Amino acid sequence: MVSLAVAAAALYARASSSLLRPGLPRLIALLPLFPLLVAAPLAFPSSAIVRGLAAFFLAWLGTFKLALLAVGRGPLDPALPVLPFLFTALLPVKLAPASSNKAKPVSLVSCAVKVAVIAAVVRLYQLNHRLHLYARLALYGVHTYCFLDLLLPCIAAAAAALGMEAEPQFDRPYLASSLRDFWGRRWNLMVSAILRPSVYDPVRALAGIPAAVLATFAVSALMHEAMVYYLSLQCRSDGVMAAFFLLHGVCCVLEGWCARRWAASGWPAPPRPVATVLAGLFVTATSFWLFFPALCKDGVEEKLLQEWAAVAAFFQDAGAGKIPWYGQLN
Repeated sequence: MVSLAVAAAALYARASSSLLRPGLPRLIALLPLFPLLVAAPLAFPSSAIVRGLAAFFLAWLGTFKLALLAVGRGPLDPALPVLPFLFTALLPVKLAPASSNKAKPVSLVSCAVKVAVIAAVVRLYQLNHRLHLYARLALYGVHTYCFLDLLLPCIAAAAAALGMEAEPQFDRPYLASSLRDFWGRRWNLMVSAILRPSVYDPVRALAGIPAAVLATFAVSALMHEAMVYYLSLQCRSDGVMAAFFLLHGVCCVLEGWCARRWAASGWPAPPRPVATVLAGLFVTATSFWLFFPALCKDGVEEKLLQEWAAVAAFFQDAGAGKIPWYGQLN
């Protein structure tokens, strides 16, 4: 029912936008859809994983895409055919231009490796009570990256199977040589593609690059706080998640200032391996300090671990032929 409702909403957005010019008239026509996208993830009260994904796809990316559509910007275009419009509106997909070479085929080897890593991590969760806090957080970090870098390319592969080419969502973030490189060109590029036209570009035109960077990270902080709510269904917030992104925003501004001063002084840039290690250490340390603790409260950690254990048990039973439909198929 949720899928049908949001698909109908997307079709209405396409039809109304094709009849109305960008601006206030189109925005008024699209306003009723915003509450639907915000409320849709709450239709999954029993699964934090599904609710979190739906919140990311619809309540975050979907509402921003809709707002950009209202002003005639962003990835949505009423001239798109129906199926590409639905994919772009409801999934974390940015279609590559026909002449672009950004789209890359999904590597089966890479997917297999990530599946194996996730399976190993989920198995290690059985020892979670014996692991040091930092070891647990490291497992969560590896799991988060592998899960997202497996799910999003699979969505892109589904789009490719239907004749659509999608741009990659990640570009080896573990090779980032700076925070700006990590956030702007390597990590979760769909979010960057949405925040750039909706926040960064307008603020940059009015107040310059530093203000645009800070505004972009501030909006990302608010949206991540909202994602924490969708996962926990608790209204309490200590601002730790927001602090993580605000800290990184300030550090990106300082990093850019230092890079310019460094270049102007004529000093050689640090070797790329050194810069990559320093960037990775900073992201890891601040994630352990601020990002993951925000996800390990209000019962979210226990709920996610239970759900992943259930997923692992399901596939184990499927492999053993204990699931009726699996046995019928074989």
